[in-house]
Parts: sequence; C-alpha cells; structure tokens
Amino acid sequence: MWFDVARFLFKLFRKLAWWQQVAAAVALPILLLNLTVAFLGSSIIFPLSPFFLGEKWAALKLYAWHRPSCLFTGHEGLSGLTAKAEKDAGLPKGLMQAIVEVESDARSHRISYAGAMGPAQLMPGTALMLGVKDPFDPEQAINGGARYLAQLLKRTGSVTLAVAAYNAGPNNVNGAVPKNGQTEFYVARVMKKFEGRD
Repeated sequence: MWFDVARFLFKLFRKLAWWQQVAAAVALPILLLNLTVAFLGSSIIFPLSPFFLGEKWAALKLYAWHRPSCLFTGHEGLSGLTAKAEKDAGLPKGLMQAIVEVESDARSHRISYAGAMGPAQLMPGTALMLGVKDPFDPEQAINGGARYLAQLLKRTGSVTLAVAAYNAGPNNVNGAVPKNGQTEFYVARVMKKFEGRD
C-alpha cells in the first residue's frame, strides 16, 4: 500500500512545473518537521511555518535521545521536583511551579512551536548555557529553569520582570513587561497561578 502511495505521489510530482517541484521540495521538509514537532511535542504549529527550524530540529534530536529512557517507566510527579528546585535556587515558594504549569502544562515531553523543550520549556541555547544535557528530564530541566529564573530575579529585582524575562528573554525586558502580544499574557497567567498559592 505504501509503495502504491509513494508511486502515485512521485507521478504527481513529475507532472508539476519545474518551479512547483522546487517549491514542493523546499516545503516538504518544513512540513514534516513541523508536523513531527506538533505530534510529539503536543503543540499547535502552522505546518509550513519557516520559523525556528534549527531549534525545532535540535529539540527533536534531544527528544529522540531522551524518549527511550522513559518509555516504560515514565516520570514522577513534578510538584516535588519544583518545590526542591525552588528551595535550592532561593526562589519564592510556588513560583517555579507556576512557570512549569504555564510553560508546559507540567508535561515532561512538551516541545513548543519555537523549539522550547520539556517541563521548563528551555530553548536549546538556554539549556546548553545552563548545563542541562537533557531538557526532557524533569529533574535536570526544572533545576536548570529554577537557576535561570533565580538569575533573572537577581538581575531584574522583580518577580514580575523575572517572569517576563523567562518568556521574552532577558535582553527584551528593560524595566517593564514587553507588550509583544504574548509576554504580557504569559506574565498575567503565571502571576495568577503564583499568587493563588498563598
């Protein structure tokens, strides 16, 4: 059956004009990458999105490396890990838990439309900077995310601005929450969860 489908698609491809063949050859890998990330990472991604391709590819490679290790055992609950990470990093109680809930819905194998990975949604470069070898491993990811959040809190001096910097990047937060159509809503969601824990 698959052979017949492949043969049909090849015949269809050969009937296209040369420029349509080039467009299809460029679009197909992008389509496959985005659909794979959407399926494995439980994300909503426009199938032909040309953005963050390198990050998504890096995330899929790390996912493929990680997934066999927990295929049959799964992961323990994240609340104990976040509480310990908060304490170790000197964060306010419940802040990292709120971040993990908003970032990944507390799912260890989440991959975002931008290639952010795991429960703490670390970008490949951020994970590397923090020494997190496996961003899908909850303990590594949450500890790394908590250390990063503590750095941002020290830098900004404000929980709200640290949360904004966690989402938008530290260079995009200059004394105020950026109004970029995403970060302001992200901060509101995190702060609502964080303040609701008191």
